[in-house]
Amino acid sequence: MKKVEAIIRADKLEDLKDALTSTGLVKGLTISQVLGYGNQKGFAEFVRGQRVTPALLAKVKVEIVVHDASVDEVVDLISQAVRTGEVGDGKIFIIPIEEVIRIRTGERGGDAI
Repeated sequence: MKKVEAIIRADKLEDLKDALTSTGLVKGLTISQVLGYGNQKGFAEFVRGQRVTPALLAKVKVEIVVHDASVDEVVDLISQAVRTGEVGDGKIFIIPIEEVIRIRTGERGGDAI
């Protein structure tokens, strides 16, 4: 099993949720609001006549645990759903998962996803 973490633009979250639910590949996901920066480095705003460049940008982190066989398909789906072609589209990280346990039933492994 793998955990797919995607850091994306907040305005692309609904597009991603629609794409994931329409395919049936994903049974659940976790969404967090996060702050960070990468190559985008923020954008200049004017506040009370002063130029301000924020150090951290608001993004959304989406976490999905999937079977190994579904990883490439999920990554492709995420990429297509959130890509704008501009700096700041985000990143996808793939992390190995050693074990999953469903608390309610005690199921373990792939059955617990």
